Amino acid sequence: MAPHPVVQAIIDLSAGAIGGTACVLSGQPLDTAKVKMQTFPTLYRGFVHCVSSTYRQVGLRGLYQGTTPALMANIAENSVLFMSYGFCQQVIRLMAGLHNEAVLSDMQKACAGSVASIFSSLVLCPTELVKCRLQAMYEMEASGKIANGQNTVWSVVKTVMRNDGPLGFFQGLTTTIAREVPGYFCFFGAYELCRSTFADYMKCDKDDIGVAPIVFSGGFGGACLWLVVYPMDCVKSRIQVMSMTGKQAGFFKTFMTIARTEGVRALYSGLTPTMVRTFPANGALFLGYEASRKFMMKQFDS
Repeated sequence: MAPHPVVQAIIDLSAGAIGGTACVLSGQPLDTAKVKMQTFPTLYRGFVHCVSSTYRQVGLRGLYQGTTPALMANIAENSVLFMSYGFCQQVIRLMAGLHNEAVLSDMQKACAGSVASIFSSLVLCPTELVKCRLQAMYEMEASGKIANGQNTVWSVVKTVMRNDGPLGFFQGLTTTIAREVPGYFCFFGAYELCRSTFADYMKCDKDDIGVAPIVFSGGFGGACLWLVVYPMDCVKSRIQVMSMTGKQAGFFKTFMTIARTEGVRALYSGLTPTMVRTFPANGALFLGYEASRKFMMKQFDS
């Protein structure tokens, strides 16, 4: 028996929160390296140099800078994302004239994930802004762009509120949505396609393919997402970090400025740690989501 729609939404929300927590804990140091390299592409020779420099300057704590807002961002984003994903699947069933428990195609699920990402962007943007600023704080202080002392979540929040008001937390929202919509189409599409391939090969149901195929499918989905949207993510990080120094230009102006003055390659700065991180982080995300959702759904099986 399928649970009540409200209970189903709570299950999806809870499973998304568990998956988001697993994602952060497994990938935070590499995410820090990504943001630093995106914001200061000429400062580091590469991924290994960025990680070793951060460790030497600030210690292990520097690689986990921004973990609190990252946890908040991922739990909030993935809770809303997977809850909206479930809701959008129901809308697609309704539009296609299918019954409530009909299995959707991989393409239909990709469309549901793409639309769901618009809702998750609204909760992701403010926490992502705080996270990115904390991650790039050392370089911003060392380059003299800002004064020392803004190295805690609360100090960053206070600065944004004082300088820009509540709307200041939504700097980079347009870029976030521009990144999420195509990104999550690829993310969910690649994940479901990969799971279908494993299920066909193993001659079993998609829900029974096991841990390793789920982790690989999640990593593959994450890799497809980042390859498509990485330049937009780079622009988003730049807007959110550099807006500490004053009014920052919008998405298109920032994108063109980076491409013109630093070259197209600068838009892909930090791609290596992102691709290294995507398999453990997104693998953990989907494993946490699928396992916890399956467990909770079992409670409602007749």
